[in-house]
Amino acid sequence: MNQQHPHHPHDPNQPAWPPGGYGPPPQPPKKTNVGKVIGLGCAGVIGLVVLIGVIGVATGGDSDKDDKTTSSAPATVPDAGRTADDLPKQDDAKATSSVTLKARKTSFSKSILASDSNYTSVLVTLTNNGHEPLDVNPLFFTITDTNGTKHTHELAADEQQIDTVKLAPGENISGTVTGKATFTPKYVTFTNGFLGDSYRADVS
Repeated sequence: MNQQHPHHPHDPNQPAWPPGGYGPPPQPPKKTNVGKVIGLGCAGVIGLVVLIGVIGVATGGDSDKDDKTTSSAPATVPDAGRTADDLPKQDDAKATSSVTLKARKTSFSKSILASDSNYTSVLVTLTNNGHEPLDVNPLFFTITDTNGTKHTHELAADEQQIDTVKLAPGENISGTVTGKATFTPKYVTFTNGFLGDSYRADVS
């Protein structure tokens, strides 16, 4: 005997029963917020990385400044307290050497080594006013004539030739300086050791 389900009037607020009486239809799956959580998590990680990078750049700039400051060369300290005695000094012999040279006309006194009498002599007097010994050599003298021509000394031509000596401080020596040919002497030049200081005296 077939049982009949009682008939209920249709309620619009209740789901309709499907044919066959198997209960209400399955509900569609509800959406979860997992995607949103994952998205927010990734955004947070990226933001953290960016923040760390900014902080690193800021601190790195400061460290560079510190490195430049500490690696700079120290300031030069003025050399205070130096006196004139600490400065380089000139050669003592050169600085204190002082020579007095005098020259005057004289006649030529022919020696046995002179080939003829075609020479001109000047009588010179050399005084060492310095504090060091002074070397004297006839070859240290030259004679310049009134035409500007320089004449070197002719060795052993004049019997009164100035000697080769070493003058102590305060000493002096006299003798002749002789040039080849006949000319009018204007001045005599003495050079201390060829390359040293030169002293000149007009011929009176």
